[in-house]
Amino acid sequence: MTDASRLAWLRLIRSDNVGPVTFRQLVNHFGSAANALDALPELARRGGARARIRIAGLDEVEREMAIARAFGARFVALGEEDYPARLVAVEGPPPLLAIKGGSGVCRRPAVAIVGARNASLAGRKMAAILARGLGEAAFVVVSGLARGIDASAHEASLDTGTIAVFAGGLDRLYPPENAGLADRIVEAGGALISEMPFGWEPRARDFPRRNRLISGVSLGVAVVEAALRSGSLHTARFAAEQGREVFAVPGSPLDPRAEGTNDLLRNGATLVTCAAHVIEALSPIVGRRFEPATMAETGDDELDRPLDVPESARRRVVEALGPTPVAIDEILRATGVRPGELHLILMELAIAGRLERHGGGRVGLVM
Repeated sequence: MTDASRLAWLRLIRSDNVGPVTFRQLVNHFGSAANALDALPELARRGGARARIRIAGLDEVEREMAIARAFGARFVALGEEDYPARLVAVEGPPPLLAIKGGSGVCRRPAVAIVGARNASLAGRKMAAILARGLGEAAFVVVSGLARGIDASAHEASLDTGTIAVFAGGLDRLYPPENAGLADRIVEAGGALISEMPFGWEPRARDFPRRNRLISGVSLGVAVVEAALRSGSLHTARFAAEQGREVFAVPGSPLDPRAEGTNDLLRNGATLVTCAAHVIEALSPIVGRRFEPATMAETGDDELDRPLDVPESARRRVVEALGPTPVAIDEILRATGVRPGELHLILMELAIAGRLERHGGGRVGLVM
């Protein structure tokens, strides 16, 4: 990828209402990120935006690139060699990741270990045992650099390879007390990764997005101690949606920190008490090829795709949508519009901030 293309990709993903799915659709539709940037104002207008959308400027992303370089990080694009190998196959992979540290760990088979922040001594010990065993079997250990289980998993896999996924920008570590651990991860050849902009302070709603990356980078997720309503269970749910293996360490029925893991086991997660159990389950799929998400920069301004649609088609689609998520196929059947027309209408609504995307390719209107 050229420097100009990387800057255009960063501008597009940093613009208002452009998430990973919309980014991919824009690039595929218009042939390049540069073409898509030119089209954004008109798409927003046709989608019914109430105000002018913010499009990231060249000076803005050049500043972010400079901050990344000063921080010792780089931006890796989807499709490049250093992009995490398994992440390419999830729905809506981030088009760009900020990565600090070794690139080799991102290409190796990985297993996530997550769990309670207020973990017990036994839970932290179990996380370390799993991490060491997986590392000795050449698996990279992925986690979220949180207190408790996450920190124990990272510590135990420093020598064999570990990846920490951030909820905020790479320069906005949370919790701050793990700054030393983050430094040791990089020094040992591991990696810190984030899809969020530099300077972005993590908010509560950013952690599910981080958890989706944790599972997406990995072949499977092992949960060690988790309450019934916890981020670790979100990670396990994302793993199941992404076709990853879900493992859980059983715990005492009397410990609230084990309620979530025991519930995972009741609902079909694989019970594990040692790294060998995880390795045995994953061995058949190690090395299996993951098909990447389609995204092609052709640079062609004359692609065979509609650049506008009849107002009647746009009206039928909007009338068919509501706050309840609905599948794309159902919209096509109900409205009679052509797939290319629907594709463009949904992009317009997304850029205007009126479309909400849900799992399984379902969409709904923001009311």
